[in-house]
Amino acid sequence: MRVTRREVLLAAAGLAAGRRMPGAGAAMPVQLGCQTNAWAIDPRDFSNVLGILRKLKDYGYDGFETGFANVEGQFDAAAAARQKLDAVGLKFIGVHIFLTRYDQETHIAPAELYERVAAGGAKLGAERLILSGAPAADEAARRRKAEGLNRAGALAQKLGLKLAYHNHGPEFANHGEEIGFLLRETDPARVWFLLDAGHAFRAGADIPAFIRQNHGRLTGMHLRDSKDGRETPLGTGDFPLEAVAAAIRQTGWEGWVINEEERTGGKPGDAAVKPARDALFRVFRNGA
Repeated sequence: MRVTRREVLLAAAGLAAGRRMPGAGAAMPVQLGCQTNAWAIDPRDFSNVLGILRKLKDYGYDGFETGFANVEGQFDAAAAARQKLDAVGLKFIGVHIFLTRYDQETHIAPAELYERVAAGGAKLGAERLILSGAPAADEAARRRKAEGLNRAGALAQKLGLKLAYHNHGPEFANHGEEIGFLLRETDPARVWFLLDAGHAFRAGADIPAFIRQNHGRLTGMHLRDSKDGRETPLGTGDFPLEAVAAAIRQTGWEGWVINEEERTGGKPGDAAVKPARDALFRVFRNGA
């Protein structure tokens, strides 16, 4: 993947920011979170969502991320819902829009959808609007996608949110052609990236190298694991968790490290989240 002078300068700025790098074996100042999609959730029953969040709090996580469908039913009564969310004691990392079909022009969610979700999410206390997208086939499509992300980033900024783009595998195909384009062509003051390191790893990316080169644009990371092509709980597969932690330590990055489970064969819940939690706390919190 090509690295531009701009990206090198951004990385250097992060290293020169004066943060004290923790030594090997020291607890790192990252925040640990969990995506709720490991569990089957009935979005019509907000108490179901709150019960899962309490479970994450008991596990010791600092925050949570959730799909927009799980909270959009609360947008019209946001004040009462936010009181319940705040009472759990977790930070609301972000509300995530993932679709099976995206806007054909921008390859991300339609503007009318992300505008509504951003406004509702902000009222609920979300810190980020997280967008996934469809792969862009050529440079013209990638440019429209970057422009769409810049517009979404401007809207999110007005609402006090960070806009974070969440990748899947295709953005890292062809030596990271698309993700490199989006990093170059989006406004770093308005567009951040939530690196799905598990998807990128399976697409052949060198995750520690990517973090070292681009940590200045990352607001979070999804960590997932796989073995022989099948997803497995974090820390039990081939994902280079220790090398990722070393890259984070080297750069002094202080964003969100988030466990996410995506199984096509069902929702594993605690069976996947508990060992993932143990792996994260072993690596980032000295086994706490």
